[in-house]
Amino acid sequence: MRVSVDPDRCVSAGQCVMLAPEVFDQDEDGIVTLLQSEPPAELHAVVRQTASLCPVRLIRITE
Repeated sequence: MRVSVDPDRCVSAGQCVMLAPEVFDQDEDGIVTLLQSEPPAELHAVVRQTASLCPVRLIRITE
């Protein structure tokens, strides 16, 4: 799995950070930052869930 984000579209909802803090963080303005572009297999399910819950769908997953 490869993960990418579009921080220009971020609305600072923070769902990604709450669900997968090992993969996502927020900068001082609340904008998403990606910590792991290739998360380990044990995080794949939560990353998929996070992508589906993002209100602006800025998280992209490539299998």
